[in-house]
Amino acid sequence: MRIDSHQHFWLYNPAQHTWMTEEMAVLRRDFLPEDLAPLLKSVGFDGSIVVQARQMLEETDWLLALADQYDFIRGVVGWVDLRAADVRSQLRRYVGHPKFKGVRHIVHDEPDVEFMALPEFRRGIRALAEFGLTYDLLLRPTHLPVARRLVGEFPQQPFVVDHLAKPLIAEKRSSPWREELTALAKFDNVSCKLSGMVTEAPWRAWRSEDFTEYMNIVVDAFGPRRVMIGSDWPVCTLSGDYRAVMDIVIDYLQRFSKEEQEEMLGGNCARFYGV
Repeated sequence: MRIDSHQHFWLYNPAQHTWMTEEMAVLRRDFLPEDLAPLLKSVGFDGSIVVQARQMLEETDWLLALADQYDFIRGVVGWVDLRAADVRSQLRRYVGHPKFKGVRHIVHDEPDVEFMALPEFRRGIRALAEFGLTYDLLLRPTHLPVARRLVGEFPQQPFVVDHLAKPLIAEKRSSPWREELTALAKFDNVSCKLSGMVTEAPWRAWRSEDFTEYMNIVVDAFGPRRVMIGSDWPVCTLSGDYRAVMDIVIDYLQRFSKEEQEEMLGGNCARFYGV
C-alpha cells in the first residue's frame, strides 16, 4: 500500500484561511477529494492522510465526513483544543470514528516559541495517549529544542514531524536545523515526513538535487523505518505540481532497497497511523 502521508482539503473562506496571502492566490479556491483522486492514481498511490488546515472542531467534523464518502482517505489528522479543560470530551466526540487517527495544532504560527511547554498543552498531549492517537508536530527549526523536551516527556506518545521542520532550503542552510533534528530523532517515538520541501525552496525555481542533502539528513537520523512520503498538496502547488513534488522523493528513494522504499512510500505511514 502506497500512501501520501500529508495533504489537505478546504472550501476556501477568506475569513478562515487568512494565512493565504496575495502571493498564495493560487490556493484561494476549493480543493476537494475529487481533485486529489486522479493525482494519487497518476503516481500509483492507494490513498492519503488528510491533515487539518483550520483550528476549529468544525474542521475535524468536515474532514471525517469526507472520509466517510471517499475510501482513498485512509486517515484524518484533525484538530481539537489541546489546551481546553474539556479536551477529553472533545476527543471522545471523535475517537469512535475509525478514520480519526490523530491531532495537529499549528504550532509554528504561535507567537510563543515555548508554546508546547505550556502546562495546559502538555495536559492535552497526555490525553492523546489515553485514546491511542498520534500527534503531528508542525514546527520551524526554532521549535526543535522544545519539541525534544516534549517527546522526551511522553515516550509512549507517537509523534511525527511535518515538513522536516521546515529547514532553510532557500538559503541552502542546514545548521543548526541538522543538529537539532538529529537530536530529536534519537527518541524512537518520533517519525518524520518527507513533505513540504518545495515551498521552503525558491518557488518554481528549484531542482530535485536541492533537496538531497536535507533528505539524507532525515533518513540518516530517523532510519528508513521512521520516514514517510507526503505531498503537502495543495500547498505544494505554490512551487510545483503534484507529480513533480512526489517524484522528488520517489526518485530519491531509488537508492534504497525495495523493502525500504515500500516502507517509506506507505508502510511506515500505515503503521504509524494504524491504517
